[in-house]
Amino acid sequence: MDSIAFHDANISDLIESRTLDFRHDVNHWVQMHSSLLRRLTQEKELQGHQGCVNSIAWNSKGSLLVSGSDDTQINIWSYSGQKLLHSIDTGHSANIFCTKFVPETSDELLVSGAADAEVEVGNPHVVWSASEDGTLRQHDFREGSSCPPAGSSQQECRNILLDLRSGAKRSLADAPRHCLLLKSCDISSTRPNLLLVGGSDAFARLYDRRMLPPLTSCRKKMSPPPCVAYLCPMHLSERVSPGRSSVHLTHVAFSPNGEEILLSYSGEHVYLMNANYAGESAMQYTSEDFTKLMSTPIPSGVELQPPVSEVFTDRSFRSGIAARLDKCRKLIQYAEKSLNEGKDYYNGIEACNEVLDGYGREIESLLRHECLCIRAALLLKRQWKNDAYMAIRDCNKARKINSSSFKALYYMSDALMQLGKHKEALDFAFAAQCLVPYNPDVAERVENIKQHLAAVEKLNKTNNGGPKPESRSGRVISLSDILYRSEVNSDVSPEGPRSDREDSDYDEDLEVHFETSISGDEGHDVESNVRPGSLNLRIHRRGDSARETGANGLCGSPRSSSHNGRTYKPETVVDMKQRYVGHCNVGTDIKQASFLGQRGDYIASGSDDGRWFIWEKKTGRLIKMLLGDEVVVNCIQSHPFDCAVATSGIDNTIKLWTPTASVPSIVAGGAAGPETSNVLDTMESNQQRLSRHREMILPFEFLERFRMHEFTEGTHEELFLLFQFVLLKK
Repeated sequence: MDSIAFHDANISDLIESRTLDFRHDVNHWVQMHSSLLRRLTQEKELQGHQGCVNSIAWNSKGSLLVSGSDDTQINIWSYSGQKLLHSIDTGHSANIFCTKFVPETSDELLVSGAADAEVEVGNPHVVWSASEDGTLRQHDFREGSSCPPAGSSQQECRNILLDLRSGAKRSLADAPRHCLLLKSCDISSTRPNLLLVGGSDAFARLYDRRMLPPLTSCRKKMSPPPCVAYLCPMHLSERVSPGRSSVHLTHVAFSPNGEEILLSYSGEHVYLMNANYAGESAMQYTSEDFTKLMSTPIPSGVELQPPVSEVFTDRSFRSGIAARLDKCRKLIQYAEKSLNEGKDYYNGIEACNEVLDGYGREIESLLRHECLCIRAALLLKRQWKNDAYMAIRDCNKARKINSSSFKALYYMSDALMQLGKHKEALDFAFAAQCLVPYNPDVAERVENIKQHLAAVEKLNKTNNGGPKPESRSGRVISLSDILYRSEVNSDVSPEGPRSDREDSDYDEDLEVHFETSISGDEGHDVESNVRPGSLNLRIHRRGDSARETGANGLCGSPRSSSHNGRTYKPETVVDMKQRYVGHCNVGTDIKQASFLGQRGDYIASGSDDGRWFIWEKKTGRLIKMLLGDEVVVNCIQSHPFDCAVATSGIDNTIKLWTPTASVPSIVAGGAAGPETSNVLDTMESNQQRLSRHREMILPFEFLERFRMHEFTEGTHEELFLLFQFVLLKK
């Protein structure tokens, strides 16, 4: 790609707007300029903690940095002197996960939250804390404590602002009924009434705190209040597989201008959403739209694209349009070459991203259609996590431009085959064959799909007619199913709907069975999903040895569900604007994704491979990859005004990054940084980890530490934290 230079969003936007709006602050525009980001390197390593540094935050002036650690200490650092100023013994008895300077207190007050379920220190006004107990609580220090002291006979706290103890959803179509373990929250800096939360399901929730009910007691579980908007990429909104429940949010954040929202998922990627949920540019969907995306008719309301006639009336796009179109054609040619040669799929996709997201409003419909089809084909060849869903989106956009597009129909059938939706794939293959009857590739595909469906039907008949094997001791599940107990709690059981029995989320009577398969036991009757030489867990309800499953073998509820005796109507959800890939987020639940700079033109995220990544917000293009930790980078905080970034993770140090490298590069993040040739290898490795992270077989020594046969209600969070810790140390 060196022969084809990508556009520089900052510089081009600055040049084009300088005659249109002289009020722009140049410092804002160039603070995180790509030429500076490509020169980022580690300038200083701040030492002073004795444990993992789980939280870092700048003060409003950028002169101080506060950090919290597993050592229960809060440290305050000088930015200019790059040294430790104060170390505070907080009194916390467990790991600190959040530290903040309290606004408008001259940086004299701090607030911290830790795994001991306490919020320490405060301000003269209000502090909010989000917790894995499913509540967001308000602490107003003008009113004194809202909770009795520890050990008091009356332990009723009337400080719950948002009660989501029955607010988690397994899919968009399901009614909320499980406890939403809150992982992150944020407040819009431009509209402070907007509150954003994310937790143990795939949906971020946007609330208007002016519409929330009065503070309630912790003793009475309330129904979740209505939110202003749900936010979730469409392909994550449906429960497609048992492991899907492991996809959950680890961080949510508003952009500096409050117009956009960033979502970071465990077991998934980072996504950009539109915070203006009521605006025309916000793409919204319902549970039915997920099915429409994969149906033969042209879907409606899936893409909000301005007509071409409207595009070219804007003066800002007239100058140099011919040169930019020529550049787009060269980028598409490069992408097509990558597809035909069967290599360099990643850079081919990046070239298409540049055209569609960088120049999409300027190019003609036919060129956009061609680029969409090429990108869909490249995504299907690359096969990173959920690339098939991204290809489906592109195919549907292409079909909206040309409803008789052979390529869009053909690639659509390929994507559906990769997702295991063979009946739908056959429909699209037939449609493509009708357009080009003598194409050998599509004829072969039709025949292959028919053979597959026939084999499946034959197997189903054999299984239905023959004796079913007796269940030995309940279904085999993964450790993820134990830690995310919602998968164990089926919505439908022999005792009736879950909501008709009890309101509690994690109180079912469970039995856990341990089985070992040692080398030499291969001759015994061992199930195919029990791996030799490993310890296997089985779990089931007492008295419930069989579970109802659907035709596809998945436990689940119908598309319309019943909640508290009423039919539940699924909400409308805001869909993604952009996706950022290459990193890995599976090992920790505090991994951040952040907007960089006062304009937020770039996105950064930590990773489980000890690196941190920077992407261009507009196109999703990877700008920089740096080595920032021996194990995992969790926290990334951009300086308020300077081109400087602080990061932390499992190491007991904080790294400060500034643009002081002599040569710009996509890597070069320190002496141990990867070579440019290894960038793709690194991202490929991270994608493999994303795909297999819930299928680990863990050694007995690890599981013995859980003492699973003795776990009781209330240990859910402790088990989860231990699970993360041991994985990181392996």
